[in-house]
Parts: sequence; C-alpha cells; structure tokens
Amino acid sequence: MNVIVCLKQVPGTTDVKVNPQTNTLIRQGVENVINPFDTYALEEGVRTKERYGEGKVTAMSMGPLQAEAVMREAISLGADEAVLLSDKAFAGADTWATAYTLAQAINKIGQHDIIICGRQTIDGDTGQVGPELAEILEIPFVAYVSQIEEIADGRIRVQRMVEEGHEVIESSLPAVITVVKEINVPRLPSLRGITRSKSAPVAIWSAREIGVDESRVGLAGSFTKVIKVFFPQRVSQSEVFQGEMESQVDCLIDRLKDTGLT
Repeated sequence: MNVIVCLKQVPGTTDVKVNPQTNTLIRQGVENVINPFDTYALEEGVRTKERYGEGKVTAMSMGPLQAEAVMREAISLGADEAVLLSDKAFAGADTWATAYTLAQAINKIGQHDIIICGRQTIDGDTGQVGPELAEILEIPFVAYVSQIEEIADGRIRVQRMVEEGHEVIESSLPAVITVVKEINVPRLPSLRGITRSKSAPVAIWSAREIGVDESRVGLAGSFTKVIKVFFPQRVSQSEVFQGEMESQVDCLIDRLKDTGLT
C-alpha cells in the first residue's frame, strides 16, 4: 500500500505580514508548521500502511528550502520518505499551478495507491488542490472523508461527511481523498521517529527534475492572481446622548434616520 500525503507548510503565527509589491506572504523569520488539517492526512496515511502491513508513506510538499524542517517533522510522525518541491519557478502559484506541480512530482514517484490531502489549508482556505490534483492525474476523487472502511482488490470504500450525516462511497484505485479532522487523532512524534528524522534524507526536487512545463507553474502558470492583499481597517464611532430618556430616544431615532437604517 503506497500512500502519498500532500502537506503544506503554513505560518505558525497569526502575525502574518504581506509583501505589498508581490502580494505574497513574507516567510523569512516566520516559523513554518504543518497545516493542521494535513496532520490528519499524514496520520491516516501512516495508519493505512500499518493496517495493511506493507508499502510506504511519502510526504510531499511544495515550498521554500526552509520547509525542509516541516518535512523532517513528517518523518518523525511516521512518513517513510519526504519530497520537497522547491524552485524559484514555483513561487506565487495558485491552486491550479500547485496541483500541476504536485501531479508532475507524483508521476515521477510512480507507483501509488492513495493520495491523501487535508480538506483545506488555514492560509488559502480554498480546499481546491485535492480535487484539482485528481483532475490533472485523471483519477477518482472523494472529499470530506471521515473514515476509510476497507481497501481491497484495487478498490477503496470510505465514509464521507455530508450535512445530513455521512455517505458510503466506493472507488477504484488509485484515487485522491481529502480528509476531515474527525477521521483520527494525530499521534505525537516518538523518540525513535525524532531520531530518524534528523538523519533521514529529504529529497529536494527542482522544476527541471520533475519535468514541468515552466509556463504552467508559479505565477506564470496561475489562472488566478492576487491583485491586492490588505488588512481591513476597523473604524468605530460613538456618541453619548444627554438629557431625559425621551430626549435620548428621539435623538437616537434621528441618528438612525440619518444613516438610513430605519
């Protein structure tokens, strides 16, 4: 059972700064962490391998070189191998360009049975990479998976969350699934895992190594572009009415009329 888990490194802080020229996150000096939803994907990948007793779990991410620390964390949590896609050509990618880049790397890896992603990231918050990845690879996709019931004879049966409860869906393999946090409780890294993560190799692949069309990656390959990023300015005003209660009520009614709220 060969599982590929797609992870994203996200800022481990709420004090996020944005480059006003490029409208991208300033990551220098900011600690990266594994996107919280992706920790459930990684845990499920490791559990799946443990359940079926063979194969391997490959953690994959796209990002700057400092994201190697996140990949080593994935190894400490049970991943057998880690691949970081890092190249200046990948910078500024939207979800489609990101999915294309991941797909090219997955094709380079070769044999895989399941690709697992978290339902969404806490920075982009779109939930688009998983389904786009399946579309590019031309394989089935199931979203909001809350339980993997069975994998056998080249098929997978899962439960997926819906508003009314859950659905049971069966699909052929290979397939892409995105998981919700209800699927498991992620483990903590073991001492053995931490020790292994310090010496385990992290493969770093460039655009040339995975054979991408550079017109389809990064900003050049993005169908959507961020025009402007800004923090909304909160402006509040208050006014205290003086006098008798009836007078205050009359003043309040007048103010509401002036604002068009009545």
